[in-house]
Amino acid sequence: MKISIIRPFTAGLVLAAVCSGCGYSEEEMQAKQARIDELTLALDESERKNADLQNKFDDLSAQNAQIAERLKAQNVSVEQLQQALQQLKKREQQAEAQLQTFRNMLERFKNMIASGKLRVRIVRGRMVVELAENILFDSGKADLTEPGQVALAEVAEVLKTIPDRDFQIAGHTDNVPIRSRKFPSNWELSTARAVIVTKFLADHGVPTERLSAAGHAETQPVASNDTPEGKAQNRRIEIVLMPKLDELPDLSALENLGSK
Repeated sequence: MKISIIRPFTAGLVLAAVCSGCGYSEEEMQAKQARIDELTLALDESERKNADLQNKFDDLSAQNAQIAERLKAQNVSVEQLQQALQQLKKREQQAEAQLQTFRNMLERFKNMIASGKLRVRIVRGRMVVELAENILFDSGKADLTEPGQVALAEVAEVLKTIPDRDFQIAGHTDNVPIRSRKFPSNWELSTARAVIVTKFLADHGVPTERLSAAGHAETQPVASNDTPEGKAQNRRIEIVLMPKLDELPDLSALENLGSK
């Protein structure tokens, strides 16, 4: 494609030929010549800009051709590229929606965070609401204390307002072994505590189909077990905001691998 501008006849010569017998004064002839010179300069500038535009157009055409060749060599069609861009845009929208959910939860938990009843962390892209064991349970037991029940009732009121989200209640302990008739190990203790909290939340209006419970014993510490302070941090209940299915990576391409 060529971008072109048509140059008119040489105006000065035409003007001289036409006006030689027209009776124009010397001043009028000079004014008209000055106007012709002005227009000629403007035309020259237009032609220069036209040449620049043509060069840019040629460069873009060459780049487009190179991109098309690369896509062809990699067996990628324009449609596939557009689909990939659409998927990327969808992921960005999902990430923004997830961040907004996190912001909303933080705002609603603000008073409990300020009072020290809980803290909120982001772990591997998931929001984790953490309650210390000493608020919820007495040492070595899985019965909720009165302050623990009050705190969990506040938590339940917030969780009920978060739509379309599942919550996993996870129990954690320090590394001090427990060996009792009721709890042979920290596995049983952490699991029992998670189940108790899950049932409490369900009883206070959080839909049961959105709740699950897990016990991790001492396998996922958040601090060193070498100090009393570290042990206290590791004895905790976590409420994990689980990702929605459409936020997980698309693994459909792998679905047939197990049958080969």
